[in-house]
Amino acid sequence: MKDRLRDALRHHAQAVTIVTATGPEGPVGTTVSSFTSVSFEPPLVVVWIGEGASVWPVLRTAPLFAVHLLDAAQTGLADLFATKGVDRFGPATRWQEDADGVPWLLDAPARLRCRTARRIAVGDHVALVGEPLDITHSDLAAPLVRHQGRYTSVA
Repeated sequence: MKDRLRDALRHHAQAVTIVTATGPEGPVGTTVSSFTSVSFEPPLVVVWIGEGASVWPVLRTAPLFAVHLLDAAQTGLADLFATKGVDRFGPATRWQEDADGVPWLLDAPARLRCRTARRIAVGDHVALVGEPLDITHSDLAAPLVRHQGRYTSVA
């Protein structure tokens, strides 16, 4: 059933985002395609993080995190943050810490800096619910999307 579900969901286009936070060992981040708004009153968003993800030990306790929406030209950045065992915050990544130490990917056209509102375990994932504290964005003409196991865009 797991494989059938995965195959069926490949037909559902999803925006590609990167989630970042800071832990005791420094910045962490991962590519996530399961992100959406939850509520406008109060403002809430959610990202789904696998409990086995390398970033989960930090996100399990981080009071703040950021969600970066990517554009169609940022497949390399999405791949970097999806790859295990690499320096995601090395010289290839333009980033800086904000005033609270949350990593900010400078080339992402949209960023939602969030306070962790709730963590809800469901199956092998956790819904990380965030309250946006700050939102920065430029025009996102062609967002990066995953569909049929490939990157694509919508313009």
